[in-house]
Amino acid sequence: MEKGHMSSIVKGVAGGMIAGVAVGMAGKAMIDSKPKMKKKANKAINTIGQFVDTAQYLFK
Repeated sequence: MEKGHMSSIVKGVAGGMIAGVAVGMAGKAMIDSKPKMKKKANKAINTIGQFVDTAQYLFK
């Protein structure tokens, strides 16, 4: 894989993570006020963590 192509992939992933953090910060107040939503958010975060771990394994 070309070095330039890989850096654009990394930039895209980083941009997606930044967007996710921004959305997470914006929705924090709503999640804190509703316990059921907080539980769903925790499940989503765990799923994303598993996905990132799998992606890291694939790139090794």
